[in-house]
Amino acid sequence: MATIADNLQAVKTRIGRAAGAARRDPATVTLLAVSKTHPLALIREALAAGQKAFGENYVQEAIEKMKGLAGVEWHLIGPLQSNKTRLAAERFDWVHTITSEKIARRLSEQRPAGLAPLNVLIQVNVSGEATKTGASPGEVFALSEKAGSLKGLRLRGLMAIPEPTGDVGLQRKRFREVREIFEKLKSRGFAFDTLSMGMSDDMESAIAEGATLVRIGTAIFGQRKKVKSAA
Repeated sequence: MATIADNLQAVKTRIGRAAGAARRDPATVTLLAVSKTHPLALIREALAAGQKAFGENYVQEAIEKMKGLAGVEWHLIGPLQSNKTRLAAERFDWVHTITSEKIARRLSEQRPAGLAPLNVLIQVNVSGEATKTGASPGEVFALSEKAGSLKGLRLRGLMAIPEPTGDVGLQRKRFREVREIFEKLKSRGFAFDTLSMGMSDDMESAIAEGATLVRIGTAIFGQRKKVKSAA
């Protein structure tokens, strides 16, 4: 049976191959291990194998895990409710899911002065799904201007979760659309360096279209348990 270390290596191999096919340096693609709903024991295995950055969907679940772990870079990759912004601002290193000026302002106001600026990404709802959060492509510029001006935050780029599909052409089209927004904003003066897109089933398409960070859960930890948890 494959270990977590084996799975991490297999994912890194996939990243390397995808980057090579796109004529990119594999070092330009960061691996974020998505540990939501998985137990501390598996996260410790991944840490022992050299993985340092972990993504969580739920603030409260992540904070419970933080009590038992050190040396971890924590990324919030799930929707953020207004009543959880203080905990997110105080405890996380990254928030990938800025979807409104209200959330950005709350994080800015609640980030402790003694901490480094909170790294944030604007979430783009590129496929226009009603069931997904995120700014529409037409709203991203204005939201980036607002979030980028707030103290205590460092706006690093964009994040997207397109609709799931096995159609590689559609996968690449969606990721390309996000990259084009990313590049347009960079041309307008935004100091973007992070494009968070791609998961276990579509990371190759995301890397081909310029992802600098891929969020991988299933390929590392296996199928996650279905749980109900407060964000």
